[in-house]
Amino acid sequence: MNTPPPPVSLWQALKFWLKLGFISFGGPAGQIAIMHQELVEQRRWISEKRFLHALNYCMLLPGPEAQQLATYIGWLMHRTWGGIIAGVLFVLPSLFILILLSWLYIAYGHLTFIAGIFYGIKPAVAAIVVQAAHRIGSRSLKNNWLWGIAFAAFIAIFALHLPFPLIVLAAGIIGWLGGKFAPQLFNASAKHQANQKNYGAAIIDDATPTPAHAKFRTARLILVIACGLLLWILPMLLLGTSFGWQHGFTQMAWFFTTAALLTFGGAYAVLPYVYQGAVVNYQWLTPAQMMDGLALGETTPGPLIMVVAFVGFVGAYTQQFLGAEQLFLAGAIAATLVTWFTFLPSFIFILAGGPLVESTQSNLHFTAPLTAITAAIVGVIINLALFFAYHTLWPEGTESGWLLQIDWIALTIGILASALLFYWKLSIMKVLGICALLGIAVKFVVG
Repeated sequence: MNTPPPPVSLWQALKFWLKLGFISFGGPAGQIAIMHQELVEQRRWISEKRFLHALNYCMLLPGPEAQQLATYIGWLMHRTWGGIIAGVLFVLPSLFILILLSWLYIAYGHLTFIAGIFYGIKPAVAAIVVQAAHRIGSRSLKNNWLWGIAFAAFIAIFALHLPFPLIVLAAGIIGWLGGKFAPQLFNASAKHQANQKNYGAAIIDDATPTPAHAKFRTARLILVIACGLLLWILPMLLLGTSFGWQHGFTQMAWFFTTAALLTFGGAYAVLPYVYQGAVVNYQWLTPAQMMDGLALGETTPGPLIMVVAFVGFVGAYTQQFLGAEQLFLAGAIAATLVTWFTFLPSFIFILAGGPLVESTQSNLHFTAPLTAITAAIVGVIINLALFFAYHTLWPEGTESGWLLQIDWIALTIGILASALLFYWKLSIMKVLGICALLGIAVKFVVG
């Protein structure tokens, strides 16, 4: 039990990361749990202390923390290519699956069977977002100040219609000031550190020296940042010169670059920003399509933020970015583009910041701004839940009276979904499946 397992080759690691890309259901919590079970408990590639140390860093970054954690461990074990392989394979299966499902949704969504599926899962999505707000709020709103930040963020986006980046910035400033002058109110101790267990010696154990490639070097930091900027600038220039700076492809590249830098708190946190841009500002897709995309994201492996691939595909397909004869090609290119620009910053954060994290081997102390931002995100997610609920229960609007126009069947399905999530504590996948079956039945019986 105290003998570490033999070293793992890059090829062995590649096979595991590919497998993970196909089984990573359950959102970030489920994905992190899968990696912990596989890498810490069973395979013993990395000790729990080193695993959690890496996780704490990923939790502080914008972007999908589970994908960043896979990138970090892959980099730590097999240098830069190991990190790239781990991060890419975490996302790639989801991209191909969502391109296929997005096309089926657009091409055959009018069929009764498909329409019934989405009719049933729309109320479930609203309930899932409410559960996300409850889950994040229950672990982050620990005092009245944080509750106040959440309420202020809700008012800011619901009543004042302030842009999401401004809300995040304001919350971060409040958290930074709070950390200096009232640290006891913004004290977010390192996550997941309690109850550490010893699963036996690991390849990268507690006392294993930092590998040579993971030691901090200024020259390497500059090189990684320069390569990252180049990988962003070259595609952007290519898009701008080939299609024009106002073309949909170029606008998507700009927009999802900013989205990638604002995803503190996970996918649910950035969804309001994606909604503001994709539905309200650019009108790439409708509110109903946005909800359907979130439902598809919930039912496919990979990070939930991969819903951006659906947004890109549907937007380019319906807006005919390449003309009426190349709809699928336009959608596939857009889905790939937005995935590239959404995840590129995550790779740079890990490959550039990893050596700094490895050099500390101690708890990070940048959590006060993140604590405030997380509190604000609770308010923003509540607004998102209300938005989804409104468009589900009143699909035709409320011009003829809110009570007369309400969809009572959708309301019933939404209440059932809430009960299944909160009372019976069923998984999201099971709730979506039950609600989809109900939706199919309703469409075939009622029409």
